[in-house]
Amino acid sequence: MVEGPAVQARIAARLRAAGCVFAEDEAKILLDSASGDELETLIARRIAGEPLEILVGWAEFAGIRVAVAPGLFVPRQRSELLVRLAVAATPAGGTVADICCGTGAIAAAIARRRPDATVVAADLDPDAAACARRNLPASAQVYTGDLLAPLPRSLRGRLPVIVANAPYVPTADIALMPREAREYERMVTLDGGADGLSIQRRVLAQAVDWLTAEGTVIVETSRRQADLSMDAADAAGLRGRIEYDGESDAWAMAATRH
Repeated sequence: MVEGPAVQARIAARLRAAGCVFAEDEAKILLDSASGDELETLIARRIAGEPLEILVGWAEFAGIRVAVAPGLFVPRQRSELLVRLAVAATPAGGTVADICCGTGAIAAAIARRRPDATVVAADLDPDAAACARRNLPASAQVYTGDLLAPLPRSLRGRLPVIVANAPYVPTADIALMPREAREYERMVTLDGGADGLSIQRRVLAQAVDWLTAEGTVIVETSRRQADLSMDAADAAGLRGRIEYDGESDAWAMAATRH
């Protein structure tokens, strides 16, 4: 009984020395995930900079455990704001489309909270789409393709909610990101172009044709890009509003038709 906490404390000390901010929590997860030589290998890989979630194969997000895979974008806690906004905007029995879905974490969390809703998801990366299928209910459809293009045409004009955590890091800022992001997540999951909004603008422009008359498109943004997101919504013929969660320092924009 003494050995367990002592081992965990030693692992935490090694992780802390390597710069892991949540060393104690990570030590417990690693200790629960492996033992012996396998545990030592995971510790060494984490110290070398690999994301914890990739090492153990899952991430906690919005109260659920979602599978992750190498190279994919690891779900961030700040994206839970998108889940809350989408859940609130979805009418009874409505359909939610999660675009640039990655692991499908956002779609899975929405499906968990709104079992009455139909959830569909899409991602350009076949590996991401495959991972999303692991995380979503069997009833949810996951498509592979660019933004809204792979969705069934029958959904055009019939989506009350579109949610998208499209890449929004300006290209020049990727070099400034934490090592575990810039070295272990594919650039396509991070790079949003010169000002970070290239893909988001395309999402907003396409959303107009897919939303219902009262539909809402919800995108993640940042403090410094919030005004740009609002401008992008206006250019697409949408009326945006900024939502902010101080606890997670999360920024989002929800936009509806003018």
